[in-house]
Amino acid sequence: MLSLATNGLLMLTVAVVVLSQPGRSPSDLAPPSFNSPHQAGSNQVTAGGGSVPMDLGPRHKWTYDQWVAQLEREAAAAAANKPENLAILAGDSISLWFPTELLPNGKNWLNQGISGETSAGLLKRLSLLDNTSPSVVFVMIGINDLIRGVPPEEILENSRLIIRDLLWVHPNAKVVLQSILPHSGPGASWEGRDRLLAIPNQKIREINRSLKEIAAQEGATYLDLHPLFADDAGNLSLLLTTDGLHLNQQGYLVWRSALILFMQLQINA
Repeated sequence: MLSLATNGLLMLTVAVVVLSQPGRSPSDLAPPSFNSPHQAGSNQVTAGGGSVPMDLGPRHKWTYDQWVAQLEREAAAAAANKPENLAILAGDSISLWFPTELLPNGKNWLNQGISGETSAGLLKRLSLLDNTSPSVVFVMIGINDLIRGVPPEEILENSRLIIRDLLWVHPNAKVVLQSILPHSGPGASWEGRDRLLAIPNQKIREINRSLKEIAAQEGATYLDLHPLFADDAGNLSLLLTTDGLHLNQQGYLVWRSALILFMQLQINA
């Protein structure tokens, strides 16, 4: 009953957020064209949504290993400082680009997202968080697996192992497994559009149903964001995305509202 009530309130809150925003184009929060690291040593996440000086000089794309090394430094800083009410975002670029100013207040946020991350990659690097003391870990992972053709069974098993690892190492933390978001289907403009179109959104919904079951079996909490982002056809609403895969500012406002209400009802209650 609590889950049903939460979902109902989330839908209502999100509707209010979307309708209250002035008309925006999907490019209002474009993914960053730079590969800047988070602010090393900061307990507050640094995502790619802020303003950036135009005279940055040559731009260099970080390798995956360089990103992991940076996230290791940030996790080490959080472990050394032990901030109160530490909340961790773990996932891929959708988590990585969550604008700092839109993250809910009352938490110290550590962003552990990497662009292009898969469930296997996230599972492998969870040890970076071993010495942190989070109160809650929000996990969103799986869309890049599907883009790469990873079987759903592997995504589900990796998600189960991610939950088990987090709960084993952080028994006092709340682990929240979030649903995989839909894509915009024919409306997508992402450079890998053909690979998105090869993934039916119905398949994502089926995987999400299994993720919900796994979360319940493993003692995690499930946050179903999918219906908040889907249009009447079940695709990612073009009002909430930059390219049919990533989120724009309205998309992150929806996610922010969902996190605030979710934490009030199921974490802080």
